[in-house]
Amino acid sequence: MDIPPFDPAIAAGVALSTAVTDAVYVFFNAAVSERRRVAAASWSSVWYLLSAFAVISYTSNWAYVLFAALGAWIGGFLSITALNRVAPPRGALSPERKDRNE
Repeated sequence: MDIPPFDPAIAAGVALSTAVTDAVYVFFNAAVSERRRVAAASWSSVWYLLSAFAVISYTSNWAYVLFAALGAWIGGFLSITALNRVAPPRGALSPERKDRNE
């Protein structure tokens, strides 16, 4: 199977778009889990707007799907990293609580 010709700029755009889209999806799920209606609705609308570029770009050339997958992995990894820095995992003891419980 031959790889069809593709534009490196579009490939980079697809990877970036799906990275950002996946990060937005993680934040959408966090908002849903916390039952924040406005935040969930806002993240959802941004999620669909961002996904449009990737879908339109790689449907004309299957080779872009690989860049979409790469971008999705990067976006998921970085967004979970960001969420872990903002708030401790549920059930985790804060440093103050650890001191009192030891």
